Amino acid sequence: MKCPVCGGDCIEDAQAVMDRVPGIFSPCPHCSYRVLDKNAPPPGRTYGPPCSCGKRFIDEVFAHLYVILVEEGVFSGKEPLKATGMPLIHPGFFTTGPPFLPPNSLVLVSPVVTPGAAARMVYEVPEVRGIVKSGDFVPGAVDPALARPPRTYDLLAGCDVRAGIFPTSAGPLVIFTQQSQMHIEFPRPRNPKIESVERVIAQATPRWFVDACAGSGTLGLCAARHGVKNVVLNDAWYAAAFWSAQNIIVNRAFFRVDEVTQHLSYSAMKDGQVSREPVLVAHTRGDQSLSVYWGDFRELYRVLPPEPVCTVLDLFDKSDREANRQVMREWQSRVPGEVFIP
Repeated sequence: MKCPVCGGDCIEDAQAVMDRVPGIFSPCPHCSYRVLDKNAPPPGRTYGPPCSCGKRFIDEVFAHLYVILVEEGVFSGKEPLKATGMPLIHPGFFTTGPPFLPPNSLVLVSPVVTPGAAARMVYEVPEVRGIVKSGDFVPGAVDPALARPPRTYDLLAGCDVRAGIFPTSAGPLVIFTQQSQMHIEFPRPRNPKIESVERVIAQATPRWFVDACAGSGTLGLCAARHGVKNVVLNDAWYAAAFWSAQNIIVNRAFFRVDEVTQHLSYSAMKDGQVSREPVLVAHTRGDQSLSVYWGDFRELYRVLPPEPVCTVLDLFDKSDREANRQVMREWQSRVPGEVFIP
């Protein structure tokens, strides 16, 4: 599948991604490493090269990135190593130790990086696939009322599309996302949101499951992985709806579907940014019906069946309980069935 960000072959079927997992971040017998103090500058302005196998310990990669920031005048050389930024590995999955990175396996999210430094990092550091300039906010449309305009990070160089592998009790899901446009999800051995969905599905055995604020689609696709016959994913933010649709395609071998049809392109959706009326982005044909809509979840009832559905509302701000209860009451006044916040 052609990547809409860089035009490359970043997006793969789930099985192809998982086939690489067992040893992708493991060292070969010849790999060396040094563990650096993340709260101090790296000693000297030096870094080791990749091993003959092509991998390099993550601390050595960060030493290389740090040196570029010093040479570009971003750092004085007194900053701690951790100030370089946050590493996001591709594919992301739970590991018990720090990784040895192969080429094209790291997206750096950093508040300090400059366009010049980013260009050098992508060109000179083989492990880097993309550099994202971050801010003190969560990217995307995080206002449930859609009154405030969405905000995004800036992709300065390379490609920021990456995959995460999320375990479910029915088997793993591979979830692709664009890191400058959406919030960061880290795969862990236990995912309380996924476990919440699995408990509700086991108890209710629904014919319809709706992931009304789907993000990149993890919870809705978890329901599909468990065999729910009809699954609807929805999000008002273009990147979330687009990647939900892509993730149906990526994981289609895990579902009882014969065909996936995508109706909207990435460029067309990006131009629109946010949609209020539900617009069909993708749907499947086969024994399972999966659909993705792009729109305000409050308007989604217009395209849902009149029969009871099981709805997960993964609202961004869960701290305001009264506001959340009001949202759930409003949803239940229009959509029959059970609704829960994971």
